[in-house]
Amino acid sequence: MSSDREEMLLAIENGEFHPYFQPLVILRTGQLQGFEILARWKHPQRGWVQPDAFIPLAERDGWIDALTAELLRKALSAAATLPPSLTLAVNMSPSQLRSLTLPGQIQCAAHSAGFSLDRLIIEITENALADDMEHARSVTHEYKSMGCKLALDDFGTGSSSLLHLQSLPFDELKVDRSFVSSMTQKRESRKIVAAVVGLGQGLGLTTVAEGVETQEQADMLLWMGCELGQGWFFGRPRPVEELATTVSVPRHALTPHFSTDAKGRVSLSSLEALPTQRLAQLQAIYDGAPVGLAFLDCNLRHLSVNRRLADMNGIAMEEHLGKTVAEIIPEIFPHIEPFIRRALKGEAIPGVEITRPASGANGERTILMSYEPARDEAREVVGVSVALVDVTELRQSEKARRETEEHFRHMLELLPQIPWIIDAEGRALDVSQRWLDITGMTDDQWRGFGWLDALHPDDLEPTLEIMRASLQTGHPIDLEYRVRRPGGEWKRLRARGAARFDEDGKILCWYGCLEHVDEDSPGGSV
Repeated sequence: MSSDREEMLLAIENGEFHPYFQPLVILRTGQLQGFEILARWKHPQRGWVQPDAFIPLAERDGWIDALTAELLRKALSAAATLPPSLTLAVNMSPSQLRSLTLPGQIQCAAHSAGFSLDRLIIEITENALADDMEHARSVTHEYKSMGCKLALDDFGTGSSSLLHLQSLPFDELKVDRSFVSSMTQKRESRKIVAAVVGLGQGLGLTTVAEGVETQEQADMLLWMGCELGQGWFFGRPRPVEELATTVSVPRHALTPHFSTDAKGRVSLSSLEALPTQRLAQLQAIYDGAPVGLAFLDCNLRHLSVNRRLADMNGIAMEEHLGKTVAEIIPEIFPHIEPFIRRALKGEAIPGVEITRPASGANGERTILMSYEPARDEAREVVGVSVALVDVTELRQSEKARRETEEHFRHMLELLPQIPWIIDAEGRALDVSQRWLDITGMTDDQWRGFGWLDALHPDDLEPTLEIMRASLQTGHPIDLEYRVRRPGGEWKRLRARGAARFDEDGKILCWYGCLEHVDEDSPGGSV
């Protein structure tokens, strides 16, 4: 027996190895999910020793099982004080997958501590699976039969293959810290992390990101749909003595810095579902939308279109794919290209209205277009989302309504009376052009209570008194007053009106008309 081995075994016997607990946090809610157990050695002379200094020796010299059993005994005993919803995760080295005694030791420690094994997660590194697939399958099924959950650790850094994910009963997939730490600087790392998260969730596995140290990393992982995170950003590893304090620390949901745009629109609500579910939901919306939808890449090529857009363009859906906007709609491309280019620079462009030839028929159609930049997890623009609405019928109905209003207004101008509309409080809403001709008021001056400025000073208070009575009771308005253009002669007018009521008897507005009266008639009410 080597001196190193003797020293280590003596250290285990003396209780010098201690579990430390690193928090695992639910990214979406910020709440504590559990802890990963990490080993620390309190050396009598050297003080606290990090695991990199003794774990390789434990694996090489064969005392790793004894170390793991000691750490689990202490950790599971301490976990008796934790809420039953919290989990514990422990890492197994490649050599421990060949251990015949470790599963029994784990069961014994859990039984002694009263710890349910469905709260224990066994983390297995990729390299541990490389040598003997059949043995790995046997061992992992043994842990599963005990009630433990299994996590594939350090995914992407070892020599395992997708076959292991398909063949072995894993519950979690852990994204290695090397990718997480560099993903805010390297596009390649971001894509790898996004791919691992998508792969894990597509297989129904909980995804866990290791080594989260910054808000930016946490934001990005949440945006990608990663479910759990661990790292110094959520808390450093803590000893047993600080476990209760760590659990009691208030935690809050993340507030991603890029989760809203300049208009305050939230972009994270889709994280409630798995990627495959989100895809199915979005596809149903996409295909069933009553508006034309398309996605363009940075070269203005169509990557997707829905049937509504294809019908609007008069070109089959499949013929759009891979072709540029200029190839599909060359007649209007010069008019809309500037807006698409602005969207590619990150600007949202709503409500661009154009008129284009109708597809397969004579005439023209009025189209309302909007362009929204699409961004990846690093907020880089990767394309443009396009939405088109055919507003031809709406514009035609608006035009018809305006024409009808103009016809009606011209007809009213031929009448000897001057029509008017006021609201329930007496503010003028509309009046004939002839009121402006008589009073010399501008269009802005008569609105609201401005029409009262045209009245003779002696008629103002009597008019208001009659108006107040009618506005309160709903009785018809009938009064006279004098008006004139600046410097002109006073003209006497008679105002008569009736209220319009809603279904509850509340006054909505008043309709009425003015007419000239005999100049010799006395002023005041009639």
